[in-house]
Amino acid sequence: MTQGPSQQPFQDPAYRRPWRINWRWSAALLLYTAGLTGMLMGVGLSERPEVTDAGILTKAYYSLGLFVVGGLDLGVPTGGPALARALLWIAFFGCPLLMASAVIEAVLRVMRPGRWQLRRLSDHVIIIGTGDLTTSYLRILRGHMGHTPIVVVDEAPDPVRSEELEQTFGVTVVAGDITHRFLQRELRLHKAIQLVFLGSNDFLAYEAASKVLSDFPALGSRIVIHCHNLRFMRSMQDTSVARLCTTFNSYHLAAQGLVRGSLLNQFRKTENRDVVVIAGFGRFGQTIMEEFEANAEEIDKAFIIDIDADRRMLVAEEQQRIRGQYQRTVLQGDISHPEVWRRLTDQEDLARAHPTILLGTGRAEDNLRTALWLKRKYPNALVFARTNAQSQLAEEVGAEHDIETFSIRQLVEDNLPVEWLPSSYRA
Repeated sequence: MTQGPSQQPFQDPAYRRPWRINWRWSAALLLYTAGLTGMLMGVGLSERPEVTDAGILTKAYYSLGLFVVGGLDLGVPTGGPALARALLWIAFFGCPLLMASAVIEAVLRVMRPGRWQLRRLSDHVIIIGTGDLTTSYLRILRGHMGHTPIVVVDEAPDPVRSEELEQTFGVTVVAGDITHRFLQRELRLHKAIQLVFLGSNDFLAYEAASKVLSDFPALGSRIVIHCHNLRFMRSMQDTSVARLCTTFNSYHLAAQGLVRGSLLNQFRKTENRDVVVIAGFGRFGQTIMEEFEANAEEIDKAFIIDIDADRRMLVAEEQQRIRGQYQRTVLQGDISHPEVWRRLTDQEDLARAHPTILLGTGRAEDNLRTALWLKRKYPNALVFARTNAQSQLAEEVGAEHDIETFSIRQLVEDNLPVEWLPSSYRA
């Protein structure tokens, strides 16, 4: 399913804060203009009478000085038209106030995140991790919970990344370890409505959730854990942590969305049972195969291509997720190598009927290049090419060459169950 250009990242105007820079510069320009105009219209200064007859550069200099010292060493406006005096009085009051607000904001930004920022937290969401999945989750949360306080916690957040999250989503980014009781108190964990683990270390996520549950057992149903490693997640599914919390894998969500949203409809349209090629059998390819096993009765043959296909198929079979309800052929090799496709076509004529070819490796450039080659060679085939983030290039190429492109990140955002949001805020 080619992602259309209308699907843009969430940008809630209430949570984008670069406008502060714009209004402050605009206000400074207006105040400077007001002060200079007042002087040019003949208003004098009680402590600097020589300014009245001075040139424009001198008056421009004194107008600029209002931002630094206000009117403390200039006296007060005297003489001139009433309108001009009013303009100069506005500049006398406005310039120092504007500078004071900028200084106060700078001080608060240096202090952030101080205790003053967190002490009133209540009915808030806490997200652990600052990666790309956090961005996706924040888009979903803000779409349903526009003004709910959100705190993002990371042990060593990147300053630029922190600023991006704060400005785009209006969150507070805090450096620290969620397992430390001091930080738990600061974050008022007992008042949180949801705790979401989206970090990169699966073991530490379960470890942290276990510690939090021991101190705050009531949080159990409100804890969501993302696990990158499907094998580890499944091995933990019978533990108390997994039973009490909601656990998920982003590739699993993406695979469900792609199969149920696009591929099943395609299979139902064809008269004969379908031939499917899964090129790339990592976490995403394996979950695609699982969805086929559970939902796609129309498949006749499946060809699996991966540089480590034999081992990965053994792992998938070990977890009893693939039962083999249809003919399955495993081909070990790189999807970019023509030899692996020659071996496939020795066993199956891809020019016949409408085979479905899913290029799902983690290398977007290889997926797109191979998709173009296959589409030229087999225009009858339905070719899907994966990217991780949304790609304008992939969308344009897909539209030009009749290739279905899809983004893992967009599939995750589109298929994240709303039931995982705090119950009191579900749409």
